[in-house]
Amino acid sequence: MIQSVTAVAFDLDGTLVDTAPDLTAALNHVLRESGRPALAPLLVRDMIGDGVAKLIERGFAESGGGPEAADMPALTELFLARYHAGIADQSRAFPGVVDTLELLAAQGIALGVCTNKPRAATESLLKALDLWRYFAGVADGDGPRKPDPRSLLGLLEKMGRPPESAIMVGDSQNDVAASRAAGVPVIVVTFGYTKTPARELGADLVIESFAELPSAISRWGQPARPA
Repeated sequence: MIQSVTAVAFDLDGTLVDTAPDLTAALNHVLRESGRPALAPLLVRDMIGDGVAKLIERGFAESGGGPEAADMPALTELFLARYHAGIADQSRAFPGVVDTLELLAAQGIALGVCTNKPRAATESLLKALDLWRYFAGVADGDGPRKPDPRSLLGLLEKMGRPPESAIMVGDSQNDVAASRAAGVPVIVVTFGYTKTPARELGADLVIESFAELPSAISRWGQPARPA
């Protein structure tokens, strides 16, 4: 049992923020520019989670066949240009996120983001939604990427918190795998982006809303109190 929870690391897309609408818009822009049909939002939701290149590859595979490797740099640039232009047009924090972050911070817990999203997009999104101020550290897709545990371990090191007192909150198999390899308990939300049902991902605990998170944390130990 964790004696005192000192850090909570969050996945971003599908955990903290519902980014699927704006990611779908960017992907469909790339597909249309490439002469492909647009994809339904619900279909795209299940493609999110492994970075931009994988999202593009999956979108092309679904719309008629994978892209040529030589075309990927240009497709990625096109995607990112469109995404950055409307990064928070429709993206919103999930219900209860802000209240929960404020509560955990008041309890002395350091908060971080561990995502496969590129650094520039991560910072732009969090700042656009006024969430950046809550986080003591960010690990993004420009470094080691989940399920590589170095993503999570590097974040905790940056935050000055040991893995033995941390918890990861995510929505996918990548989050579970990274947490397991890092020796960090993992909580999975049911409303995220995964084809595999949340309860089948092998997390230590599954929650249906952010309102459940503070009590869920108490399963591993009492939060640290502010000095």
